[in-house]
Amino acid sequence: MRVLVAGLIGGIVIFAWGVAAHMALGLGNVGIQMPANENVVLGSLHEGLGNQPGVYILPSLDPKKMGDEAVLKAYSEKAATSPYAFVVYLPQGEDMMQMGPQIGRQWASDTLAALALAFVLGLAGLGFRRRVALAAAAAVFAWLSTTLPYWNWYRFPLDFTLAALVEQLVGWLLAGAAMAWWLGRSERKLAS
Repeated sequence: MRVLVAGLIGGIVIFAWGVAAHMALGLGNVGIQMPANENVVLGSLHEGLGNQPGVYILPSLDPKKMGDEAVLKAYSEKAATSPYAFVVYLPQGEDMMQMGPQIGRQWASDTLAALALAFVLGLAGLGFRRRVALAAAAAVFAWLSTTLPYWNWYRFPLDFTLAALVEQLVGWLLAGAAMAWWLGRSERKLAS
């Protein structure tokens, strides 16, 4: 039960930090640019990408043709001289200002992540400082294994990638401290 409560506390803290990081500090917008002519780009998406939602990388290389040297050479030449784009595409659109479902999914994701971390922190049997250090290490691990590869492989902007590190590290330090406090408090009560 103490781990469950610690996870719920951590979920609330990381969610509140995420709101502050995005709404007050603007960390969620670092590296995101405004298009020079949005209507031209939007007008060409249906024609260029069709009706299949998904992630598109432009220029594209069909994985089935990776063995064809002529195709690889042509792709390499095109990639060297063409713009690059990583596009998350929804052909039907979506009102991004209707945030209710997104907020609910974010809270659930934050809470599940905090529960997983609370489980590890509870197993660790460490003191407050070491539990907070473990939370920081978990944040850096998650960033290194998920966000940094997007910078490396998909060319996400470096400032976007570093802002994500700040957001994750500060958030999990705060949530980790709250969870470490609760776990230590609970352990002291069990011992007495």
